[in-house]
Amino acid sequence: MKQEISPQESCRAEAFSMWMSSPMPMVTLTKTFDVSRLRKVSRKTGIKFTVLLCWCICKAASSIEEFFLLPVPGHLYRFDKLAVNVIVLNEKGGITLCDVPYSEDIKQFNTDYLDVTRLAAKTCQSSSLEDSMIIGTSALPHTELDAIVNQYSARWNNPFLAWGRYRKGLFKTTLPISLQFHHAQMDGMQACRFLNNLQNEINMT
Repeated sequence: MKQEISPQESCRAEAFSMWMSSPMPMVTLTKTFDVSRLRKVSRKTGIKFTVLLCWCICKAASSIEEFFLLPVPGHLYRFDKLAVNVIVLNEKGGITLCDVPYSEDIKQFNTDYLDVTRLAAKTCQSSSLEDSMIIGTSALPHTELDAIVNQYSARWNNPFLAWGRYRKGLFKTTLPISLQFHHAQMDGMQACRFLNNLQNEINMT
């Protein structure tokens, strides 16, 4: 459910007044993760690495209140559900965006992910979940990347995570992931807590 709340009566009151009208309100943090566990689980279960990572992202965000808030000019909305947006290569050779609802059950999330992305690839039509807070993602496994700084169009203020190809080492596999977020939505403290949560969720998958 999507509900408009008063920015002045929320935990983001000061940040909203400071950053909502900023010409560049986005902050980008990059952290290198140990994703050895995800590779192991992917091989064991057959669930794609990217699906596991997207599930861990939503699970890590689900315990942080600010991830359910969406600031837009003059308004602040609170959601009670999360979803992840993924970019799919469609049958025409272009890209299609689609939202996958988050479920604590990884099997259900995997089923939804495969169903939604297959339909998007086939129909070449984007889909969205209006009643969920969307966390944007972009996977670029074509090369190793140190960081990704996304452009700010002022159209989407949702948090956005992006990554390239993981790096296989002798003893562990690592992956730098960039998190971009709107400063009116959260501060660096909450963003850092999310990044720490993400590594913990990866380790416990």
